[in-house]
Amino acid sequence: MGPVNKVSHVFTLGHVAEMLGEDEEWLFEVAEEMDPEDGQLWVVGVGEDGVMAFTDEGIENLKELIAIHKEDPSIIEKRRQVLAATMKPKTEESDEL
Repeated sequence: MGPVNKVSHVFTLGHVAEMLGEDEEWLFEVAEEMDPEDGQLWVVGVGEDGVMAFTDEGIENLKELIAIHKEDPSIIEKRRQVLAATMKPKTEESDEL
């Protein structure tokens, strides 16, 4: 028998934002860096796209990320710029390089 999942509950992004006194949209952008191994996952219900949620360990990891992002607020903007650059359509000039 493989490892047993010991997660018995999760907290939604909105609830965690309220618990931590943070803006939910900003917290979403911070938490996008996390993976399921970090305690961030998606909860999907009938007819829903899903909602970001966190395990207890995930909240602790998120608190560390919050501190990092508050120390360097430019992290999110840099990630947005990289994402925008990767989504730009190729031009003839960029094909020649």
